Amino acid sequence: MEITFKDKVALVTGAAVGIGWTAARMFAEAGASVVLIDMNKQQVEERANELIASGHQAIGLACDVSKEEEVKAVIEQAVATFGRIDAAYNNAGIHAAVREELADTEGWDFDHVMAVNLRGIWNCMKYELMEMKKQSSGAIVNCSSQGGVVGIPYIGAYTASKHAILGLTKSTALEYARLGIRINAICPGTCDTPMVRHACEMSPDHMARVIDAIPLGRVGKPEEIAAMVLLLCSDYAGFAIGQTWEMDGGYTVM
Repeated sequence: MEITFKDKVALVTGAAVGIGWTAARMFAEAGASVVLIDMNKQQVEERANELIASGHQAIGLACDVSKEEEVKAVIEQAVATFGRIDAAYNNAGIHAAVREELADTEGWDFDHVMAVNLRGIWNCMKYELMEMKKQSSGAIVNCSSQGGVVGIPYIGAYTASKHAILGLTKSTALEYARLGIRINAICPGTCDTPMVRHACEMSPDHMARVIDAIPLGRVGKPEEIAAMVLLLCSDYAGFAIGQTWEMDGGYTVM
């Protein structure tokens, strides 16, 4: 089975590092023209240039996904550049600033996490769907987390935002299924990404316990998550609508 995106356009948010960058690279290698979106302007442009230097079609755009007008502008620029959007991986997200029990947390931290993780995906889907409706086709994968299907203490805002992404995905998937647009969600577990490496530095004992609790006995590889994203965006997953795909080494099976 070969997944190809030849003559198609893929959009990835949070595309400068980690799973987002890996997905963008794999979309390009599968033949897609790729729109890379990230808050870090310099880094996302460098990533796009890496793909271009390897013979792929790509553009890197800076955007804060929590800001609707910025999302609108980059989607418009993407369509102006490549003509359409066939696949989108809404990957951008953040963790809470600190691990604390709810009574000790600050409202601004909750609001910031929700603005990026939940409103950010709402913003992206809104403008991606506007374009996909014109085509009567398209596939969207939203990034939740293993924290979207289980409770995780001391990161309530993050956990709540990731649960909410699944509800938003299911509701929106039902709205657009008859229009030929498929929407699903992926729930990565603990993977070898800059976010997880930072967590290991900040809370080594806690993260050691988290990794030890993974039935597979290791962290995930970004390529393993990105491969599922590409599959869900491909015609091979044409009957998958509104589903949650848990890629966590078995963590949420227990």
